[in-house]
Amino acid sequence: MKEIVLQSQAKRLRAAVFEQGNLMDVFEEEGDSTHLVGNIYRGRVENVLPGMQAAFVDIGLDKNAFLYVSDAVLSRFEEDEKVDPAAHVRIEHILKPRQELLVQIIKEPVGSKGARISVNLTLPGRYVVLLPQVSYIGVSRKIQDNDERARLRDLADNAKPEGMGVIIRTLAEGIAGEEIAEDIAQLVEIWRALQPRIPHVSMPGLVHKDVDLISRLVRDWMDQDVGRIIVDQDEVAQTLRKALREIEHPAAKHILVVTGEDLFAKYGVDDEIRKTLRPKVWLKSGGYLIIQQTEALSVIDVNTGKYVGQRSLEETVLHTNLEAASEIARQLRLRNLGGIIIIDFIDMAAREDQQKVIEVLEKSCARDKTKSQVLGLTQLGLVEMTRKKVGQTLAVRYTLPCPTCDGSGRV
Repeated sequence: MKEIVLQSQAKRLRAAVFEQGNLMDVFEEEGDSTHLVGNIYRGRVENVLPGMQAAFVDIGLDKNAFLYVSDAVLSRFEEDEKVDPAAHVRIEHILKPRQELLVQIIKEPVGSKGARISVNLTLPGRYVVLLPQVSYIGVSRKIQDNDERARLRDLADNAKPEGMGVIIRTLAEGIAGEEIAEDIAQLVEIWRALQPRIPHVSMPGLVHKDVDLISRLVRDWMDQDVGRIIVDQDEVAQTLRKALREIEHPAAKHILVVTGEDLFAKYGVDDEIRKTLRPKVWLKSGGYLIIQQTEALSVIDVNTGKYVGQRSLEETVLHTNLEAASEIARQLRLRNLGGIIIIDFIDMAAREDQQKVIEVLEKSCARDKTKSQVLGLTQLGLVEMTRKKVGQTLAVRYTLPCPTCDGSGRV
């Protein structure tokens, strides 16, 4: 069962997601500037870089946004596969300085890097994502039943307007056609309402802002596993109850209001965040992980630590690696690590043991809403995997580079 804890402090809203009693995700929003992914802007091309096949675009933020050539032309799809539309296109042939663009942020700015943007606009709903510029229908790969995939595809085809596309989200599995059609209709209405406003937005400027944290929680996280929500304000509880009743979610009846307390302290969220910001993570058995992040990739080392096992070295190693595989998936979500991830499990001689560890890692990562892929073992026995970069890491959100050691440590 999942539980969600929501805490309001002045203009700051924080949310923590627990699964089976374990903290899995932490979100926060402060004012209007914290969450930028999904926002749509009128932008102006500042520089075109042929050597990078990219451009810098002024969208009105502190740093210019970065536009790769692959994101500078509209995507096309063939049989659920995205085809690179820029394979034979050069950035200097399609963009020029001072050119105006309608773009969307797809990655938050991090450190000295500006936001990454795309001309491929999307509007996410609860059950579908609308592609207003591309005629296409896709279904989440996590929906594996072929009959259900066909049903959802037919529903989307009948409900979407001509010339627009739809991607069916995982939450749509088993949902009635009327609800999916209503979701599509609401997104189409939002898109059409934007059109007359766009020419009147100052250049550069914000055209459309993604919904607030509470609305995103309802849209993206309220699956049927959510059994209880704890909040610290009656006003927040009322907003949630209304939103959950609209989607007929049973958690609308299980919202607990606890006033006058620091919920993140009460439920151990802040303590868990402090632990997560350290490189060493202890496992329940006595083993531990060392997690180090570089600019290019994240590296995770598994050690037996205090755990000495009972019967044999092979059994001790396998037990530690299996426990580590499950914890690694949790740490990736909690720390919000993305990109290339290299894991050095303790060496296992038996191929059967290696496969067991890989399967546990894959199964644990499958519960993550952020897309990840376990690629397998290298010749050196290291496990390679990738996880999509979405938003800022926990370390960036909660720490600053140390001024004394010039960033080797964090404060």
